Amino acid sequence: MTSDSVTRPRHGALSTRISSLLHRVRDKVGTSSNNTTSLYPHHAEALPLGSSCSAPLGGGTAAAGDPFWMQNIQHQGVAAFNPNPNSYQVFRNVKDFGAKGDGVTDDTVAINNAISSGNRCGGGTCSSSTVTPAVVFFPQGTYKISAPLIAYYYTQLIGDAKNPPTLLAASNFNGIAVIDADPYIANGQWYINQNNFFRSVRNFVIDLTQMPDSASATGLHWQVSQATSLINIVVNMSTNPGNNHQGIFMENGSGGFMGDLTFNGGKFGIWVGNQQFTVRNIVINNAATAIYSIWNWGWTFQGVLINNCGVGFDLMTGGTTQDTQTVGAEAIIDANVINTPIFVRSSVPTTSLAGSLVLNNIQLSNVPTAVGVVGGQVVLAGTPQLTTIDSWAQGNVYSGTNSQGKFVQGNVPAPTKAGSLLSGGKIFGRTHPQYEDYAVSQFMSVKSQGAKGDGTTDDTAALQAIFDQFAGCKIIFFDHGTYYITNTITIPAGTQIVGEAWSVIMGGGSAFEDLNNPRAMVKVGNSGDEGILEITDIIFATKGPAGGAIVVEWNVHSNQQGGAGMWDTHIRLGGSAGTNLQIGDCPSGSDSNTCMAAFLGLHLTPSSNAYIEGTWVWLADHDLDSPNGEQVTLFSGRGILSESAGPVWLIGTGSEHHTLYQYSLANAQNHYMGLIQTETPYYQPVPAPPTPFSINPTFHDPQPAGQAAWALSVQNSQNIIVFGAGLYSFFQNYGQACLDTTSCQTQILDIDSGSTIWVYSLSTVGVTNMLSVSGQGVVPASTNPNGFQDTMTVWTR
Repeated sequence: MTSDSVTRPRHGALSTRISSLLHRVRDKVGTSSNNTTSLYPHHAEALPLGSSCSAPLGGGTAAAGDPFWMQNIQHQGVAAFNPNPNSYQVFRNVKDFGAKGDGVTDDTVAINNAISSGNRCGGGTCSSSTVTPAVVFFPQGTYKISAPLIAYYYTQLIGDAKNPPTLLAASNFNGIAVIDADPYIANGQWYINQNNFFRSVRNFVIDLTQMPDSASATGLHWQVSQATSLINIVVNMSTNPGNNHQGIFMENGSGGFMGDLTFNGGKFGIWVGNQQFTVRNIVINNAATAIYSIWNWGWTFQGVLINNCGVGFDLMTGGTTQDTQTVGAEAIIDANVINTPIFVRSSVPTTSLAGSLVLNNIQLSNVPTAVGVVGGQVVLAGTPQLTTIDSWAQGNVYSGTNSQGKFVQGNVPAPTKAGSLLSGGKIFGRTHPQYEDYAVSQFMSVKSQGAKGDGTTDDTAALQAIFDQFAGCKIIFFDHGTYYITNTITIPAGTQIVGEAWSVIMGGGSAFEDLNNPRAMVKVGNSGDEGILEITDIIFATKGPAGGAIVVEWNVHSNQQGGAGMWDTHIRLGGSAGTNLQIGDCPSGSDSNTCMAAFLGLHLTPSSNAYIEGTWVWLADHDLDSPNGEQVTLFSGRGILSESAGPVWLIGTGSEHHTLYQYSLANAQNHYMGLIQTETPYYQPVPAPPTPFSINPTFHDPQPAGQAAWALSVQNSQNIIVFGAGLYSFFQNYGQACLDTTSCQTQILDIDSGSTIWVYSLSTVGVTNMLSVSGQGVVPASTNPNGFQDTMTVWTR
């Protein structure tokens, strides 16, 4: 059995192809306006029917001087499948490990001890693990740091959200970055960069200003993949001319989401290279270059403020082959650029085969060059006055069923944006709720109410009783654990849920086994329910066989924009401890009924609406707890199905390896999707879809895309905006010869004739036809090579 790092091209092959480029990379090596306050107190909408709540939760009652609730709440989390669950510590306060936070004491060793204690996954000897989770909490204070804080696998680094702590880089700081998510070692790095999952850093000010201007001072080395997030972070850097500071350094990976970030000063606000990423709400002030990108397949930036920088986006372009990968696709929506000479600059003049750019709703003020090229060429002039770029693109543009694209550097059709998707004329966004104004007394622990979370005890009745009693009365806190359920549980409208290091709700047993009688594992409300619904830091999983499980059925509708949503919450099917869906159960090539993981991952029903940010709906392709990440063969029928009339925001989401499709929109309306990322099952076409499932008209199943799953199927859906998509097919029956001929599957995205949809910045891998209309290929990959991937800039009806 070969390791995943060898068999997956996005791990091994891509890294080899850009190794010479990254060799150069390795050698080079305030005050936030962001607000994490929950804007949605319960009294704004009706309490759930049947609630026994005598006193609605309302707003937060914490006093101004109270610490953030996370500091003082009782921590009872247990890693259910850790070898020593009773002694392993999930929650760690850095001050309990000796950190002072006084701005004088060097806290580096104490903090690293807080992160690493408990035989955790790191050091270059462990590629991944689900049994050593940790929340590392930083109370208010200033922590002096002289060497990198190494963020081990499956770690959440969380600062006090009321008063974000400062990580102060000492003047003699030595290392790649203040926070390092993937350290370099003699024979490579700690983790496989495209498998570096389950990371979060929140609520920090990182101060580099004591370091010399000549130092390559860096806030975060963030080489990560899916199920990762950076939230509510400020990086302060030198503003002196010629300084070498940078906020983020990212040279590889397969992301990912980050949002609510501010970078002040520096040579680079962020310096990034990664397959795909979604960035929402980023502010960069007084940097020489706000955002420098060395390579990607596709990135989406939503909500950008660039102020008083030399260049806004500086893009390395021109690579058209697998060996010369540079920036493939950049999509920017809702940006304000002020007092910046150049908004977007490419390194070489762009042709139809090198570099795609999409700009939508860009406001420029005193920006002489909107789009230019290194050396001075102006592609799109700016203005010293205030001007708006409504919809402009650079790249190959298609429409209807015409397979002849046109290279455009100019205005392109703008999407019709439903008013329900917008706030102040921009795509709405909402920060991950953290409840910083709430007191400890406003939370209710599920363990304190009798749930066990030990991975074996049936917690169905306990959890349902907790929801029925406390929805609308308390914020329900899931102490870390694996909460096993054997029947449907219903989360009432009005509920707010907070997990700890991705607490797991895992369904199993006979109720979820029948493929012909699918059943919801977790119902988020009942059909027609209205109210607030917030879920953060939870994983929904199954214990096999579970081929009849609809893992999450989402029914709640909120009358408040973004009031029903999930943040940093994932559906993880198999490949982890306790699931009966690991390498010993379902090795690569298995075709057993015991390897059925789900019927459907996430179902947004017709009356629902949802704001979903940073969610990954993943059917495991490899075992996260095996020594070498060995591949597994598992089966999940469907990824994400939306029948919602909207508004729906899918921001920084991914869906991978499901049999029939990764995303399906059926009779849906008013969706914003940016960026979506998919992978086709590695085993297909052996068997070909729909095997081992069958077409089910109740769920509007599309006919298969030949011998492989659809990445996105759109049926009878209106006002859909896809603003960035990375749709990948890496294998045919675990073989990769098809990559050389982009023939791993013939079709991947299908839109029927009755839908209204705008597709921007579409990148595919291994696919013959990038976009199809009513099952007929329209956009050929062969005319859109753009490095390892193929990129189409715009398609409209």
